[in-house]
Amino acid sequence: MSEPDKEDELAGTEQPFVAHLVELRDRLIKAMVAIGVVAAVLFLYPGPGALYDILAAPLVAHLPKGATLIATSVISPFLVPLKILLMAAFLVALPVVLYQAWAFIAPGLYSHEKKLVLPLVFSSTVLFFIGVGFCYFFVFGQVFSFIQSFAPKSITAAPDIEAYLSFVLTMFIAFGLAFEVPIVVVVLARLGFVTIEKLKEFRPYFIVLAFVIAAIITPPDVVSQLALAIPMCLLYELGIWAAQIFIKHTKAPEAGATTADS
Repeated sequence: MSEPDKEDELAGTEQPFVAHLVELRDRLIKAMVAIGVVAAVLFLYPGPGALYDILAAPLVAHLPKGATLIATSVISPFLVPLKILLMAAFLVALPVVLYQAWAFIAPGLYSHEKKLVLPLVFSSTVLFFIGVGFCYFFVFGQVFSFIQSFAPKSITAAPDIEAYLSFVLTMFIAFGLAFEVPIVVVVLARLGFVTIEKLKEFRPYFIVLAFVIAAIITPPDVVSQLALAIPMCLLYELGIWAAQIFIKHTKAPEAGATTADS
């Protein structure tokens, strides 16, 4: 009699689990299709080469007259623009990717949890883009200008395109994640790991931590370090302010009254 019971148990749990896997597969496919469509559009216009020119513009603008970027590998002129195309496609399609992730987990959340997660997904995306944009439009120009001002006249700069791509990706990720500081602060406070008072008390230590992080992940120049550390300190303050609002407006209902959204 025990064997049928075991079979019944498996039969009762297998279908929902398989259904979740099917839905996860469908969400992943939709996200990949979105990235593929954006990549195809960007490939047709403006094209991989033009995308690389856009990415390299801040550096080229500060190179000595007549200097250009070089490719030290035979396939670099093909692979590097293609990598940039895929990176740009992912960034442009990121809202769709995050929406698919949200649509997958939302049915299992309570209404008060949705009030927390959806704004965080949206704001984290916006902050990441702001961080990348801040790095491209402001930091790159200041850093390259500072570096070139120290270059001896006898040296002709000719950066390698793969090295430049690696540098750009590192800086984009660093600034994009650094601008997520308010999200981290809000989540820690909302989940009860720290209190608002503790966050305020930790402020002096965070300022030191921000400068240490900036010194480690940015080039060894004062400009980029300040450009990363100062926004992190300001965003920490923004996170404390936002955490107070989130805690106030995303409280769970009284015990027994909480029901999951269908």
